[in-house]
Amino acid sequence: MTIKVLESAVSDLERGREFYARNGLEVGEYFLDSIFSDIDSLLLYAGIHQKTFGYYRLLSGRFPYAIYYLIEDDVVIV
Repeated sequence: MTIKVLESAVSDLERGREFYARNGLEVGEYFLDSIFSDIDSLLLYAGIHQKTFGYYRLLSGRFPYAIYYLIEDDVVIV
């Protein structure tokens, strides 16, 4: 299984990083590290999450953030 992160998701992540960076650069970088860790977990856990609006939804454990994704063939699309 592979993970594909769309440009629109990358833009959302960058806006999130900028938001948290206003509280300190380390917080913005920690946000990205945490979210990418959550995304990487989809290699093992893709498909077990609740579906919302037709997409699977992974809730981040550390930030009030949700990762929406689809599974097509053997690709997780974030």
